[in-house]
Amino acid sequence: MSISSSLFSGISGLSTNGNAMSVIGDNIANVNTLGFKASRTTFQDVLAQSVATASGTSQIGRGSALSTVDTLFQQGSFESTSVATDLAIGGNGFFIVSPMGEETEYYTRAGQFRFDADGWFVNPEGYVAQGWALDEDGNDVGTIQDIQLSAFTSPPEATDTLTAITNLNMEDTSNADSLFDAWDATADETIGDANYGYQTSISVYDSLGNSHDITIIYDKIDASSEYAAGVTDLENTWEYIIVSNPDDDLRAGMAGTTAQGILMRGTLTFDATSGALESQSAFVYDGTGDPTDPASWVQATSFSTDGYPQFSAEFVAGVPQVISTEFGARSTNGAWTGGAATVDDIAADGLPTSTWEPQALTSTQYASASTTVYQTQDGYGTGFLESVSVGTDGVISGNYSNGQILNLYRVAVAKFNNQQALTKVGGSLWAETRESGDAITGHPGENGLGSIAPNSLEQSNVDIATEFVKMITTQRGYQANSRVITTVDDMLQELINLKR
Repeated sequence: MSISSSLFSGISGLSTNGNAMSVIGDNIANVNTLGFKASRTTFQDVLAQSVATASGTSQIGRGSALSTVDTLFQQGSFESTSVATDLAIGGNGFFIVSPMGEETEYYTRAGQFRFDADGWFVNPEGYVAQGWALDEDGNDVGTIQDIQLSAFTSPPEATDTLTAITNLNMEDTSNADSLFDAWDATADETIGDANYGYQTSISVYDSLGNSHDITIIYDKIDASSEYAAGVTDLENTWEYIIVSNPDDDLRAGMAGTTAQGILMRGTLTFDATSGALESQSAFVYDGTGDPTDPASWVQATSFSTDGYPQFSAEFVAGVPQVISTEFGARSTNGAWTGGAATVDDIAADGLPTSTWEPQALTSTQYASASTTVYQTQDGYGTGFLESVSVGTDGVISGNYSNGQILNLYRVAVAKFNNQQALTKVGGSLWAETRESGDAITGHPGENGLGSIAPNSLEQSNVDIATEFVKMITTQRGYQANSRVITTVDDMLQELINLKR
């Protein structure tokens, strides 16, 4: 074996330690790079040379070579931010991004995303994050796609349920024989304050998102009431009418009549012992007769799926709007049994009955001032996007000015069977290779994929102390290998000096 082979062993040591120092330098340079994963080098010896010795054949090493440069994918620490679209992955997985207008996909741990002027959900380099569009129930629609907000408004939803829970003062007395007769849509004051005991109002919405005030007017009945002949418990029964602004009532036959604006009428009967709502009756206009004639007001013909009687309004011309009324008791059979078919039949047939079941939150008749305990409706007008938020499941939700929170997209994450085989392409991005296998995509937090941490960014996982220690050992290794070369040079010089 030639002594000069030691030179090449030294050179191999210089090369491998030089590469190791390059890796250390890259790690330190990226100590503040979002989502950066540190690398490490491992060395291996090269093929040894066999030499003859007194004891037989032995081997002498030929130096070192770079074995691998591995990426360390352990979790980096999180930095909290005030930006809702700053995302970090807690656990395994990568965000999927794609250059605008291309089908190429890259993978990253850096979740510094923003919505650009055109609504694309992009990182600082303009790559679009990938995910699933969601329906109103939060279910995925179609396949993974570019995330883009294409609509910044929330469409209106017409009201179809109206809830009014009240306490009506049991000590009140009747103010009018008929709220229906006291209502006059043609007068400047549709109903005087002296003609009822209590009223409560709530705004509802039509199919175009317009708001309309609905008022429920209550009055206790007595023996002179138009309902008295059909009531068996005068002390605990109230009549009611549900009305709108007459100008908003566009139902056929109503225009110009005193009854315009009355949507439903009927009675509420309370339990004499508990004070809870026990039963009710409900009458609506039949749409054909004279709306001022009691004979044209028939039993509500429909109930909601939950067993609440419904009326039909028409706030948009030609668009009937069915609304159920919830006072706190529901019909378990969704039908009337016996009793009057119209208000005009009450004297002969009594009020219609049903099988009523009080709810946990119900209207009451207590010896205290009449008041509205709770009221709500399920419609809303047009809303404009005010902000977005992201959940740990990756769901991007839009918060709209009409109070709606709508599911928009779900951010997709991916993992690989062999993530060490991913190749770096710069910009904190990785690309898949044949050795890494295909990306396995899924929802955050499922199937071994990490959860999303909103308002957070994952920092570099580089440990400065570790890198400095590696720098010292690598520097000494490089220095020692350079000393091998200079020493071999001195030995060669001695060899040459044998010939004077």
